[in-house]
Amino acid sequence: MGTALVYHEDMTATRLLWDDPECEIERPERLTAALDRLRQRGLEQRCLLLSAREASEEELGLVHSPEYVSLVRETQVLGKEELQALSGQFDAICFHPSTFHCARLAAGAGLQLVDAVLTGAVQNGLALVRPPGHHSQRAAANGFCVFNNVAIAAAHAKQKHGLHRILVVDWDVHHGQGIQYLFEDDPSILYFSWHRYEHGRFWPFLRESDADAVGRGQGLGFTVNLPWNQVGMGNADYVAAFLHLLLPLAFEGGYHLESLAESVCMTVQTLLGDPAPPLSGSMVPCQSALESIQSARAAQAPHWKSLQLQDVTPVLMSPSILSPEERPPPLLPGGPVCKGAASAPSSLLDQPCLCPAPSVRTAVALTAPDITLVLPPDVIQQEGSALREETEAWARPHESLAREEALAALGKLLYLLDGMLDGQVNSGIAATPASAAAATLDVAIRRGLSHGAQRLLCVALGQLDRPPDLAHDGRSLWLNIRGKEAAALSMFHVSTPLPAMTGGFLSCILGLVLPLAYSFQPDLVLVALGPGHGLQGRHAALLAAMLRGLAGGRVLALLEEDSTPQLAGILARVLNGEAPPSLGASSVASPEDVRALMYLRGQLEPQWKMLQCHPHLVA
Repeated sequence: MGTALVYHEDMTATRLLWDDPECEIERPERLTAALDRLRQRGLEQRCLLLSAREASEEELGLVHSPEYVSLVRETQVLGKEELQALSGQFDAICFHPSTFHCARLAAGAGLQLVDAVLTGAVQNGLALVRPPGHHSQRAAANGFCVFNNVAIAAAHAKQKHGLHRILVVDWDVHHGQGIQYLFEDDPSILYFSWHRYEHGRFWPFLRESDADAVGRGQGLGFTVNLPWNQVGMGNADYVAAFLHLLLPLAFEGGYHLESLAESVCMTVQTLLGDPAPPLSGSMVPCQSALESIQSARAAQAPHWKSLQLQDVTPVLMSPSILSPEERPPPLLPGGPVCKGAASAPSSLLDQPCLCPAPSVRTAVALTAPDITLVLPPDVIQQEGSALREETEAWARPHESLAREEALAALGKLLYLLDGMLDGQVNSGIAATPASAAAATLDVAIRRGLSHGAQRLLCVALGQLDRPPDLAHDGRSLWLNIRGKEAAALSMFHVSTPLPAMTGGFLSCILGLVLPLAYSFQPDLVLVALGPGHGLQGRHAALLAAMLRGLAGGRVLALLEEDSTPQLAGILARVLNGEAPPSLGASSVASPEDVRALMYLRGQLEPQWKMLQCHPHLVA
């Protein structure tokens, strides 16, 4: 269905008309720099372009008071001095005669995108808008924000499309208190914000930005704040927050122009289904990040079963959090402390590896493709095979590979794997006879390690044992999901039971598989569904989709030849960048699954730091 890009050039019109060091960083170039970078990278033409429309005053009224909308409307006819005086009544705001028009376009862009996604016109999209919105409140502009475009979009999705469960992830250096205030008693909106806090010393200086602000009334547990109390958070800190806080809850129920432009490009590439570049740096979350994550998990534990089962100790709500009636007026001492962010980009900006994309995103290598197999148009069915002599040489140690059908399947796998290792193919699916599954996987591992892969992750499901002669040199991590016993035979050889319920499967993936994988940082991932793997198609799709975030998306799935064509088709679509299907109704992990998970985490946390969510475990 594609990816939409919503934009309107009129949104560059509003700008600062007087000298104000606090507001000067919110300038038109924040929009144009991002758009220019999208065009330079060839990303704009890959999207469905939508021109933003103005939100109606009725649509603005979904979250804003009529009096406030009227006040902003009247700024269109005010002079410079009057605009400056009115702006001074709010915190970090600079009104312009075009502000009303621009802010309505920003809100309308979000509405257009919601409609396009929810009517099936597109799969996903990005709205490139200005002015921003997440600080604005029902009757107050705040922090450069006039109309709360994200809140309006969420309310519109509820009202027009009948949605009952909406996740808002607010990724910004500042806490989006405007969204929080508007939805803090609404259980249909799960609001998640990670933001710089520094124990309340960073703007907007609110107690409501801390971890123990979890919502009110029926909305208890649906406001999730992750306050960063130390500056310079890195990749490991954000991944830990994803795995140990945001994703478990979600499944259960910048101002620097260069950085901003690069972030927009990476977001659009992800929406288009392009693989993410490998993360850089040591994957060890810092002590401060773990303290923040644990505080947020503890505050949320009374409201989420997935956290209760992990024995997260709850904390009492602080009485110092103010009720809506007790909150201070919008004007606060000082303003956004972001001048440094405007002039000093993060050192992480230079780290993403923007390697040339392979000419083939996904290839399928099957000896006898099923006529019922339906593939996306840009997924190719590979015709080539490795040379016969070479294939026989690799097969020689394994008796099960002597049969002609197994040898033919191995030749096609080797050809596909070489294409991936040479950078011609990004991801792939291969099949083998069930009787040769273990031997084929052994060859794939040895071939990968001898032909360019420095670190290989193998996630094996079903009756597949670790190859006995696989070296214990730290270059391979073997994770077997099967049977009934949880065992960590070494830090590179882990076995865990396959949970029967969706909730247990999610806990296993988020609490064990992905933390191990991100700690290991592989450059090649093998996913093998062997005999008796017992994995449902939607679970296999989710596993493949999440592992695709590693190794630059270089994932090879190995299936049995008698697997259903539906399984091969769904994995091909996911590896090609499509979203996995819904998991259906949520469930929780069984006590047995939780015990197995906690046992393995306890055994492996000292070696694999991404498993940690308790600060006292940091060395």
